[in-house]
Amino acid sequence: MLKEIIDTVNLKTSPEDRKKIDQVFSKLYSIYGESEDPWGLDLHRAKSSIEYIWPIYKNYFKVRVFGKENVEDRPYMITSNHTGQVAIDGMLISTAFAIEMERPRILRAMVERFFTGLPFIGTWAAQGGAVLGDRQNCEKLLERNQSVLVFPEGVRGVSKSTKDFYKVQSFTRGFFRIALSSGVPILPIAVVGAEELFPYVYQAKTMAKKLGLPALPLSANYIPLPSPIDIYIGEPYSPPDHLNADSSDKDIDHHIFEIESIIQKMTDEGLKKRRKFWANVK
Repeated sequence: MLKEIIDTVNLKTSPEDRKKIDQVFSKLYSIYGESEDPWGLDLHRAKSSIEYIWPIYKNYFKVRVFGKENVEDRPYMITSNHTGQVAIDGMLISTAFAIEMERPRILRAMVERFFTGLPFIGTWAAQGGAVLGDRQNCEKLLERNQSVLVFPEGVRGVSKSTKDFYKVQSFTRGFFRIALSSGVPILPIAVVGAEELFPYVYQAKTMAKKLGLPALPLSANYIPLPSPIDIYIGEPYSPPDHLNADSSDKDIDHHIFEIESIIQKMTDEGLKKRRKFWANVK
């Protein structure tokens, strides 16, 4: 899919951008070291991927990032709405944290087991930092002071029909319990603009179930359209000290709903400032 975008608009990484990426990865090499990562992260291959992705990020989706001042030099449970039918939102958030932050970091995106099993794509994602989204992986990464990217809506968030675009779906509880056990703050993220990548979608849920697929979107287009995308980073949300990973659902649900509401509010505010489609914005 990325190759189709590049071929369509002839995007290339400029010498200036390549120099910027070189500078960023020289910092990342010093942060992460050269030791083998148990989950498959390969900084050399991640750098090659960023060189491939960056012109798409910058010139095709024209990504803007707001709230960078809310990101401190510490691990986070980064929690985002899920949007756009395919995992482009995760790729763009990860690129923003690698390239746009004062202190770059490789986000460890938690992905579905279905995704990790995809030929080539699963390996490529792992080399860039993606990890099978189970509790043990997440906790061990946070113990290593790495930041984790989660989408608590799961497949329900990314696989919405057009009528439900930008409606944040109910969050699962696992991410909050892991944040409690690890003692890391939750960093809320709202992505605005990705629903327009595939603006006319019908989810064939019955057919998807018969085929054993998590979702089966029927779309008017199958190459993402060049919708301008904005990423909003909210203020960190610290889980209360009186709760722990074994607290009852009743005790934690209020906080999960509050985080949902923060992300929905950021989304709604972002929609008011959304750029026009095909916006010629640098």
